[in-house]
Amino acid sequence: MVDFSKVRAIDFHTHAEEPCGCHADDGYDDLQSTMAKYFGAPWSHPPTIPETAAHYREKNIAAVIFPVDAERETGYRRYKNEEVAELCAENSDILIPFASIDPHKGKMGAREARNLVENYGVQGFKFHPTMQGFYPNDRAAYTLYEAIAETGKPALFHTGQTGVGSGMPGGNGMRLKYSNPMYIDDVAVDFPDMPIILAHPSFPWQEEALSVAQHKPNVYIDLSGWSPKYFPPILVKYANTLLKKKMLFGSDWPMIAPEKWLDAFDQADFRDEVRPLILKENAMRLLQSI
Repeated sequence: MVDFSKVRAIDFHTHAEEPCGCHADDGYDDLQSTMAKYFGAPWSHPPTIPETAAHYREKNIAAVIFPVDAERETGYRRYKNEEVAELCAENSDILIPFASIDPHKGKMGAREARNLVENYGVQGFKFHPTMQGFYPNDRAAYTLYEAIAETGKPALFHTGQTGVGSGMPGGNGMRLKYSNPMYIDDVAVDFPDMPIILAHPSFPWQEEALSVAQHKPNVYIDLSGWSPKYFPPILVKYANTLLKKKMLFGSDWPMIAPEKWLDAFDQADFRDEVRPLILKENAMRLLQSI
């Protein structure tokens, strides 16, 4: 397990990639290379989990890491949650494993979620409504949410538009409407004891995200996917005041390196007393409670 007292920050949003390639034949390679160009990422192949661990260990930053199970909607092959968890276990001094399960899998997905927590040490679950093609408040997803809520683990939802599919024909078939954070308000009502993280500044629905996080005690926001120099003023204002204990540092590695995000954060208009909350203390309190 990560010794939180020894790391300088906790990155709540990093992506796991397979060592065997980006699967050019199913289109995943095109998505990754386009995203890398969009974000200015300095790699030709996304770093593997061991490479990610080495980078974060060097920077003395702990990382929540997960795959995205969007195989049904996109055709991109699924990176098995079990393999991700096993690699994280080999790097448990720095990596915190989350899993991803397509909510359309219903009872099969619920069974997988329970097994991953009980036998693989998974600490939370990632959802990407835009890539997985579902509204978060779709009752078909509730079977999986119920299983996650039973484990006490958090659910992290992609929100807003962060550049995934940007510039590709038809946005790579990805529909932005699914990632309006207001749909997650229903989930927070129906699962009040399940910690929920709204990932990213939620452009163009930033005020909706702030409203949900302020209104629902179990909802947090991670600040990944955007450089802090581009944060809207209202997000910074709420992070400095009403939501200072509900904001989490996240980079969106490997598209944004944590050190690049942190450099921009140093220059952004955050209060000195709020910075340690965002960088580590809020995440540590959340992770230690599950």
